[in-house]
Amino acid sequence: MDGIIRARGIQRSFNEIQVLSGLDLDVRQGEFLAIVGRSGVGKSTLLAILGTHDLDHGGTLSIAGIDTKELSSSDLARLRREYLGFVFQDFHLLPELTAMENVILPAVFSGRDLGKARERAGEVLSRLSIRADETPTTLLSRGERQRVAVARGLVNGPSVLLADEPSASLDMESEQTLFNLLDELRREQDFALLAVIHSRAVLDRADRVLELREGALHEVV
Repeated sequence: MDGIIRARGIQRSFNEIQVLSGLDLDVRQGEFLAIVGRSGVGKSTLLAILGTHDLDHGGTLSIAGIDTKELSSSDLARLRREYLGFVFQDFHLLPELTAMENVILPAVFSGRDLGKARERAGEVLSRLSIRADETPTTLLSRGERQRVAVARGLVNGPSVLLADEPSASLDMESEQTLFNLLDELRREQDFALLAVIHSRAVLDRADRVLELREGALHEVV
């Protein structure tokens, strides 16, 4: 598998406390890479850096061979739209929009064909057992809102899906359903899944498991 993300010497500090200290990481196209570590160790910070949302870091980060440090803010936004999908821990859904409208937002902002985006969104929502006309505030449970967030992360056909505990709100059966679908879609579309994970059942599915501790990543055997 070819590399899609290459990070070298990533450093990040907050209030003179170093969270990441020279971290290296390669993410290969199509793989499922799970990140584990105790609370507060910097896992969400790492995802924010890899997703180019946090730019105040040392070291180098390239995505699809493109050095992110060399890009303007508009070029960075274009890079995100082209290569990256996101699933946030707190969903970031707009309550006044339906599930379908939330899911297609990345396509709207990136100027994609909305007809194709709606078709793709409808397929993913259906496979996740979510009605397209439901809204986050009135009809969707917390677990269902998480599934809508996953569908939104996939709508643009990213090369990498970055997910912060994507199954944290799901019961065991729903969690297995979600990752069965993600496995199917990864095989069909060849995107990498880089996810912060706590569930042991999900970790067993990963191609690699890396533990973040003392500012660096260590492979879990």
